[in-house]
Amino acid sequence: MRRALLGIMAVVVGVGSTAALALTDDPISTRRKLMQANGAVFYGAAQGMIKGEIPFNPVLAAAVIRTNNAVAYSFGDYFPPGSDKGDTRASPKIWDEMEEFQRYLAEFRAATDAARQADPKTLEAFQASMTEVNRTCQQCHDEFRLADN
Repeated sequence: MRRALLGIMAVVVGVGSTAALALTDDPISTRRKLMQANGAVFYGAAQGMIKGEIPFNPVLAAAVIRTNNAVAYSFGDYFPPGSDKGDTRASPKIWDEMEEFQRYLAEFRAATDAARQADPKTLEAFQASMTEVNRTCQQCHDEFRLADN
C-alpha cells in the first residue's frame, strides 16, 4: 500500500512539473497525460480512501483535489484546431460545440474550486466534494469522449 501511495503522489507532483509542461507541443499527448494524472488520483487515492482500501488522510485528499483543480485549469488549453485528428479519444464534437465544451470545463473548474475551498478534513466531507467533482467529469466524458474501442 505504501508503494501505491508513493506512486500516486509522484503523479500528483508530476502534474505541475516541467516534464508535464514540456509536452505542450503535442496537444493530444498533453491531454492524455493530464487525463491520466486525473484518473490516477481519482481511481487510485480518492476511490481507495472512499472505499476504505486506503486510510483517509486529509493531506492526500488535498493532493487529489489540487491535482483535479490543476487539470481543470489546464486541460482546456490543449484543443487547438486540428488536434481532433490522431490517436485521441476526444470527440470531434468538441470542435463543433466548443462553447458547450468550455461550459463543461467551467463546471469542472467550479467543482474543483469548491472542493479546494472546502478543504475536507474528514472522509465524509471528502466524499461530498468528490461527488460533485466526479459528476462534472462524468458529464463531460459522456458528452465529449469517444467510447473505448
